[in-house]
Amino acid sequence: MSAATLPAGVEAAEVATSRLRTNVLRAGPATAPVLVLVHGNVSSARFFAETMAVLGERYHCVAPDLRGFGGSGPAPVAAQRGVRDFADDVHALLTETGLAGRPVHLLGWSLGGGVALQYAIDHPGTVASIVLENAMSPYGFGGTRDLAGTPCWPDYAGSGGGTASPEMVRRIAAGDTGTDDPTSPRNVLTSLYVKPPVRFAPGVEDALVDEMLAMAIGDGSYPGDQTASANWPGTAPGEHGVNNAISPKYCDLSGFAGVPDRPDVLWLRGDSDQIVSDTSLVDLGHLGALGALPGWPGPDVFPAQPMIGQIRAVLDHYQAAGGKYTELVLANCGHSPHLEHPAEFESAVTTFLDAQR
Repeated sequence: MSAATLPAGVEAAEVATSRLRTNVLRAGPATAPVLVLVHGNVSSARFFAETMAVLGERYHCVAPDLRGFGGSGPAPVAAQRGVRDFADDVHALLTETGLAGRPVHLLGWSLGGGVALQYAIDHPGTVASIVLENAMSPYGFGGTRDLAGTPCWPDYAGSGGGTASPEMVRRIAAGDTGTDDPTSPRNVLTSLYVKPPVRFAPGVEDALVDEMLAMAIGDGSYPGDQTASANWPGTAPGEHGVNNAISPKYCDLSGFAGVPDRPDVLWLRGDSDQIVSDTSLVDLGHLGALGALPGWPGPDVFPAQPMIGQIRAVLDHYQAAGGKYTELVLANCGHSPHLEHPAEFESAVTTFLDAQR
């Protein structure tokens, strides 16, 4: 990552922990309340840099590149642990830099939301509050039929490493920065991550595309390996890599509803999200219903995953157990409120965090 692409007040550093060589962005006074920002899939901490420049006026912001993303080490992801490899990496970073002894606020975007929930499950009493920004379902991506995360098939077919677009994976590996195909990283950023049109500040779009291209590609990284299945759509999860780690076969974060310390939660999302949605364009059940994938067995066998309903169900259980959450839906906004409506996003996060003091 070039320091020239970072906004004023945001600095990059490489931190070696007992688990990983981690690229970290930092902003804000070292003595301010700690806010850890965890990025999503096919992205990096650089996606938060402009946000950190603003939030760093009030908080000590720390945003790591997760393993295999951005400038961090390309360590393999053990999918059978769900998202715990990522959560454990974040815990090692905070522990070994002395931040884990202070109250930590977590902000997780998409995949990062799942990492934040896993962190809170595994380390009760250490999390001051949680912001879930367009967070993934507690039951991951793909292959579930109801609010309880029941799999459509016993082998969880329709989730895992085989669900990624092969052409997008090929283009990432090839370093494609162009716009000649809908699956190019640039087009994915500008038409799927955000609700068009979004105008980035000069140089920011190129910087974000470069970060998408920097991620590790392969069976142990993104998207991960796959297993052939006799069940539609013919692919089931493997045991390694990012998309298998977020398969419901291995990822179940519903236990968050029972964490004993119950930090307050802000669930913030865009109303036009095409990724985390009950009609998600990355969910094979919904794509089958649209006719985009042949052989779809119909809604009784393989419905679209009710991602929003699943998140709300777990948070409702959390609230019933004594926790508190607030849902905030931003109008005319897609998967990335911090990029699309930065002022509104930053105001909502600041108001929420200030109330935790």
